[in-house]
Amino acid sequence: MAYEVEPPKYVRLAQTIQHRIEDGTYPPGTRVPSENQLVQSFGMSRPTVVRALELLKRDGWLESRQGYGTIVRDRPEVVEQKDRRGREALERDESQTSGRLVEVADVVVPARVASALGLPKKAKVLMRRFLVQEEGEAVELVSSYFPADLVEDTELASAEVLAGSVRQHLEARKRIRFDHVTERVSARLPETGEADLLGLPDGVPVLSVLVIACDASGQALQVSDVLLPADRQELEDTYRLS
Repeated sequence: MAYEVEPPKYVRLAQTIQHRIEDGTYPPGTRVPSENQLVQSFGMSRPTVVRALELLKRDGWLESRQGYGTIVRDRPEVVEQKDRRGREALERDESQTSGRLVEVADVVVPARVASALGLPKKAKVLMRRFLVQEEGEAVELVSSYFPADLVEDTELASAEVLAGSVRQHLEARKRIRFDHVTERVSARLPETGEADLLGLPDGVPVLSVLVIACDASGQALQVSDVLLPADRQELEDTYRLS
């Protein structure tokens, strides 16, 4: 997808390397070129190359092995679990969800979202903010951000709830396909407006799940910031030890 503003150099480099993994240029289990080789091949600075490699490691495309270098891991595994926040944010039917559409507006993109979308600071994006409620209690605040060109010829800018999910709507209207999601979890104090909507007293933090929804090429199509009252959450995972 072409954006009006070109993504940062490290994002473009990461996308190029990812494309080479997907087309078999860098097969799974092999080493990617060294930092020096990438600097020379692409004419980019070492910090740019390092940042691109870290981005690919974070998203599961590469891994570092001591004494061997940076290894290709192939496409990141997509774990099918019903309680994934990212899947819920993409596939929630606003018209069938208990809660309300709080705001639809063009806003200056938040810094974390700008980085994920590959947009510069102060770029304008569309935000849809939905408050999820259970038995009248606010349980989740979802702020979803969309690049301007993705909004064209859709109903995303409408102040009315969508009939169906955002994913269904975008895939039907824009002829795109969502492929995978990356989730980044952090904790922070909510902004005043966020605290009011969630009914939180002063000093109560929230868990922020930044949901980055991408196509098969790794291009971020949508970013959602899912806020959960931290005093009502408990994260648990079970996994095998190798």
